[in-house]
Amino acid sequence: MSTRTTALTGAAAALAAALTLGLLGAPATASAQRGCGTAAAPDTRVEHTRLSDPAVTDILARSGFDDVAGAVRAVVCGAGSSRAATAAARLMGRALWQRAVDRVQGRGDAGGDLPRSDDRPLYWARLAGELEIARVAPAYRTWSEDARAKVLAAFDRSSRGIESTTFARGESGRSRQVLASGFDPFTLDRNIRQSNPSGATALAMDGRVVHTAKGPVEIQTVVFPVLWEPFAQGTVERAFLPHLVPGKRDVDTAVTISQGRAGRFDLEVWNGAHRGTFPDNDRVSVNETIPIPEDVPHADPQPQWTRTTLPVEAMKTAVPGTFPVNINRIITEIPAGSTAPVTREDPTPGSTAVAGGGGDYLSNESAYRTTALRDALRADTKQGHIHVPILDGDASGEPLPGMRAGIVAQTLDLVAAAATS
Repeated sequence: MSTRTTALTGAAAALAAALTLGLLGAPATASAQRGCGTAAAPDTRVEHTRLSDPAVTDILARSGFDDVAGAVRAVVCGAGSSRAATAAARLMGRALWQRAVDRVQGRGDAGGDLPRSDDRPLYWARLAGELEIARVAPAYRTWSEDARAKVLAAFDRSSRGIESTTFARGESGRSRQVLASGFDPFTLDRNIRQSNPSGATALAMDGRVVHTAKGPVEIQTVVFPVLWEPFAQGTVERAFLPHLVPGKRDVDTAVTISQGRAGRFDLEVWNGAHRGTFPDNDRVSVNETIPIPEDVPHADPQPQWTRTTLPVEAMKTAVPGTFPVNINRIITEIPAGSTAPVTREDPTPGSTAVAGGGGDYLSNESAYRTTALRDALRADTKQGHIHVPILDGDASGEPLPGMRAGIVAQTLDLVAAAATS
């Protein structure tokens, strides 16, 4: 377990050690399983139905992450109360996140022959753990469907790195701090073996200190779901908000990252307030203005457009690499007084957003939400979105590990350039 994991004290530290060093990977004990049944009609999602696919079984087995589901079930069954189950699920999620980070960054046992750069073991293991939480029926008195929802939320949030973004502030003097985000794999109905290079990049960067000519750059990361509903509930804002609050701000640069177009990086200039119809990982579609939760800082009226404050010109020239870097200003709008959409460079005054530079999917939405939050807080952070190239696959759909590693390396250079330019 990495020393970067949030420090715990007393009994909590002992529990954390037991979970991360013992239970994660250990079979469920008889005492943990005693009196622990299975729900007759578990409330599962479309994402969970894909777990039975042989390709998913292969990914989990070849990474060693096929032990997570049983460990999660054992912890929830043996917790003794719903409150303890929530705390244990949170620790299990943190352990899973750190295990994935360590695997990608070359620490510890690879667990099999799957390339270390792979982001998919975390995604599928998280879903496998969630499915066990959805199905389990502990015998203790305090268990309820509300308790189950809290356990699921705790496991999901912590296994995405959202509760592990504390900055160390460098070994000698103050480093520049960067908070960055990636995404889960998506378009899985098209290719169940799909990887997401933005998620792989997040795992490769988390906790890293990059030494540059202008000083150290410390990076913390999170990985977001490819689901409309958690975004509507504010998962993006709640991940970034603690680091942007006036008087407590501890990041210099905040970057959202996603997979974009073939063969190039795009530094997106404009983000639009519209979410489009492309289905998410649960096959849900929407078509509406991006909903902002009332309990997070926001402007009124809601802006149709937000703009990058990343030093995009400097980033483009500072990072030679395998893929060209493009500054993208193209948007689609309905101009004021019109009803027809127009695609152009830069929005015009009073227009209605149809698509930002990053489109109208969750990529654009992650950028819009974080930059709208920046503006509502009047934070002076450098913020914006990087679209990384599409990751190609072989004839079976298996991602090309060399291409993924190249995308990750160039993205890291771009993030360092953003922080130091």
